[in-house]
Amino acid sequence: MSQPQYSFLFSGLPIKLSEVPSEDAIIAAGKEILAASVNWKPGKTLQKVVKTSMYSPGSKDGKGGKKWACRFSEHTRDEGTFDDFWSGLGTNKAENEMQFIPEIKKVKLVKSLSPNAEIWTLYYELNLVMSPRVFTVLQVKQLGEVDSMREGVVVSIPINLSSTEDEELAALEEKGVKGRYASVEHILELPDDKVEWRMATSSSPGGLVPQFVNDLALPGAISKDVPLFLGWMQAKKATAENAT
Repeated sequence: MSQPQYSFLFSGLPIKLSEVPSEDAIIAAGKEILAASVNWKPGKTLQKVVKTSMYSPGSKDGKGGKKWACRFSEHTRDEGTFDDFWSGLGTNKAENEMQFIPEIKKVKLVKSLSPNAEIWTLYYELNLVMSPRVFTVLQVKQLGEVDSMREGVVVSIPINLSSTEDEELAALEEKGVKGRYASVEHILELPDDKVEWRMATSSSPGGLVPQFVNDLALPGAISKDVPLFLGWMQAKKATAENAT
């Protein structure tokens, strides 16, 4: 696979706010990565239903460079409809993630750039040994259709707020070791009321954690989010139904 055109996302490196591409370019970059992920090196099936794959850009054998991991799963209507998934992952994404990902302790809206683009900072406590991590990302979302089936895309790119003109925004970040991640979340409506959920990501926790340790753990870490989200989503629906 050749190097993707949109290297600003595939590199996974933080971008200064003044250099952020257009929303269309960010969504296009995310879709390019989604299309590429179909051909990544297959990995294990985790959590019984979550398939994984890995890719290293700039490496023909997939063993070098900055690694990306992907997970994908299909879900029946009993597990959740397209609207259920999009409500949880495409609306108030950071706030919702804090409800079902135990490591996320705080989230804060740094700046809203448009109805579909917001900068969020997320504060993680990964374990008792590591210092807290802070991830600041721009999240851009798009809801559309493919072959008359609905699809939703959310692209997160790491943001660097170290410039002088961004001091007020940087002050909103929690204190902790700066990590970074880029991700593409994709919700696709399938026939028979099924939903495909695909997510690709590249990350670095920062600090003294070796990158290869993070890369080895990444498929398992992102796969755990699937049952966590499903449980949270179904509990939320049950609470809403009992309230009516």
